[in-house]
Amino acid sequence: MAQTLPRYLSISERLVREIAAGLWADGTRLPPEREMAADLGASVGTLRKALADLTEKGLLERRQGSGNYVRHRTDVTSIYGFFRLELPRGGGLPSARILSTGLHAAPPLAPAGWGGEGFRLRRARALDDTPVAAEEIWLSPTHAIPDRALGPSLYRVYRELFGIIVARVEDRIDLGRAPGWMPEGTTLSPGDPCCHVARTAFDSTGQIVEISSTWVDTTRAKYVSRVGAG
Repeated sequence: MAQTLPRYLSISERLVREIAAGLWADGTRLPPEREMAADLGASVGTLRKALADLTEKGLLERRQGSGNYVRHRTDVTSIYGFFRLELPRGGGLPSARILSTGLHAAPPLAPAGWGGEGFRLRRARALDDTPVAAEEIWLSPTHAIPDRALGPSLYRVYRELFGIIVARVEDRIDLGRAPGWMPEGTTLSPGDPCCHVARTAFDSTGQIVEISSTWVDTTRAKYVSRVGAG
């Protein structure tokens, strides 16, 4: 099952990630709206809705009679703000495909409060529709998510379904091996050495919300973390 955002949000998120990656430098004037809409395969109305979202986030400045200009900033709240994988050139719109969901014996690092059981979600991740990673996510069994409620951004689902806001994440990167259930489409086969990202996500009270592992095809994607205001 593939998961997608509304079209205008997909365009907005794509541009947020491209601006963060430096593909649109601060002060750059965006192409005319009709040209940009045609390049993105969207209507002008949909593009304008996306640009309005970027303006509200402070990433665009509209100058009457002149056009839209990029304003680079690092404190932007976006749907994929915690998603660290990018295409080698930078950016790329994330998407997800569900492989399996269900309750299973909890992993070793799960909090004792989970009672030895956890809700496990496996997904294939892509950037601009190019498969780049496999992802396994664990949640408390009390936060099992029905398939019909799953969306492309799980952190958004947590907020809307359970009122949980992920406040911070801790990522640990090491050399791992692609899992036996590695989805088709990447250049990785089960057991191949690869970049492994182990993540723990916390809410504002410091409680663990999620434990996850991501196995990355580094021929197609890079893990990128930007720190500071520069």
